[in-house]
Amino acid sequence: MFRRIAALCTSVALAGCSLAPTYIRPAPPVPTSWPVGDAYVRQSEAALPSVTYRDIFRDSRLQALIAQALVNNRDLRIAVANIEATRAQYRIQRGDLFPQLNATGAYSYRESSRGGVNTGINTGGGVGNGGTGTGTGGTGTGGTGAGTNPGAGTGGTGGTTVISGSNSTFQAQLGITAFEIDLFGRVRSLTGAALSRYFAQEAAARATRLTLTGDVASAWLSYAADKSLLTVAEQTAVAARASVRLTDARRRGGVSPRTDVRQAEQILATAEADLAEQRTLLAQDVNALQLLVGAPVDPALLPAGIEQAAQTIGELPAGIDSGVLLRRPDVVQAEYSLRAFNAEIGAARAALFPRISLTGLVGFASTALRTLFSGDSFNWAVAPNASYPIFRAGAGRAGVDYSVAQRDAALASYEQTIQSAFREVSDALARRGTITEQLAANQRFYVAAQDTLNLTNARYRGGIDTYLTSLDAQRQLYSAQRTLVQTQLVRATNLVTLYRTLGGDSLLDATDQGPRPAAR
Repeated sequence: MFRRIAALCTSVALAGCSLAPTYIRPAPPVPTSWPVGDAYVRQSEAALPSVTYRDIFRDSRLQALIAQALVNNRDLRIAVANIEATRAQYRIQRGDLFPQLNATGAYSYRESSRGGVNTGINTGGGVGNGGTGTGTGGTGTGGTGAGTNPGAGTGGTGGTTVISGSNSTFQAQLGITAFEIDLFGRVRSLTGAALSRYFAQEAAARATRLTLTGDVASAWLSYAADKSLLTVAEQTAVAARASVRLTDARRRGGVSPRTDVRQAEQILATAEADLAEQRTLLAQDVNALQLLVGAPVDPALLPAGIEQAAQTIGELPAGIDSGVLLRRPDVVQAEYSLRAFNAEIGAARAALFPRISLTGLVGFASTALRTLFSGDSFNWAVAPNASYPIFRAGAGRAGVDYSVAQRDAALASYEQTIQSAFREVSDALARRGTITEQLAANQRFYVAAQDTLNLTNARYRGGIDTYLTSLDAQRQLYSAQRTLVQTQLVRATNLVTLYRTLGGDSLLDATDQGPRPAAR
């Protein structure tokens, strides 16, 4: 018995070898540094930064909205639930590494009966002419005598005999049923794949969190820009009404033609139409924020305009190389998916080899409960089993090929994710490298348009220029104001985009070299 136990322990100790290919992280298919040139931000050679969203989004109102969203947003709750689901799936798969112990107790009672038939034999005798003597008894029949006198006979004894009995049995057993001894690592490979998918789901949740943070900031800034555009439309409408009154007074005085009044009314109508549109956009911005936050938005947390809100978005530190992309949540998710498919190759390869399982049973059986655990009632049994697929028409090899093809597809997806991330960051850096100059130019244009309007209005009132010149100046100023607001929004959202595309809070751990190793 001890030799068998030692052999079993040796077999279990051998379990754990894996036929999965050794995982080596693929080299990122992108340059180690970002693009350089006139359109890009100049990067210095510095250590990777440590930032959080509070370092970038410095307005306390925006921070409060992001904090609410991280608690209430439904997409994030779904992501957390998916983490719990994949964690449970991993634990289910991991359970196959250990034997399942089943404890059973049983009691049975049986009662039986058995019946038999006895036949009596009678003998009769006498002297006479054949008189017949009849004996009595049970089911026996008297003998027959022959003679001149009645015969006298004695009847035999016959009947049915009943034998009955009962039987009680008590049992207590502890057993292992068909436990697979994982000699070739099939179960362990599947467990590793389940663990990698759990880590991938965690990374997906971090990606959802990062996207949510960026979306809240972008929606907040969009509200600020629409609020500024609403202010511009209101100011333009006020000025246009004054212009209509002025030109109409000049028309009544015979100084200006009616065309001046109609042209002034065009500017007023344009401003009033934009005013109605901006009110609609503001309401929609609030609706978008409420959906992201997952709760009603306090009006006190909303910005008054883009001019002030844009100044609260901080710059990312310099010195970020492309290696930081390996810590982006979507890249981490893609790598863990690659790890999972790599592990499943090992499971497919192990399926080509014999599968050894073990069934064992120890227990007690007795006809009386008081003697159930006595030494004489102990029993045990061991039943190892080995199965090997002799012929499957190539299905086993095809299973390996399928796993390899899935791994190759996951590798291409992982590399494509890195390339897409590199492109997103490069685009954001290109925009960041030129937006400051564009904003400065738009500010100069706005100042010039404002001064032009003042001069043309003075010349119009002095009778030097026509109203058409003043009208063009008003239109140029209105367009310059709207363009300036849009450029301020682009600059602010570009900083949000940089934060998101570089991985956000994943920049925190500068020593992290990517996904954690799969736990065994």
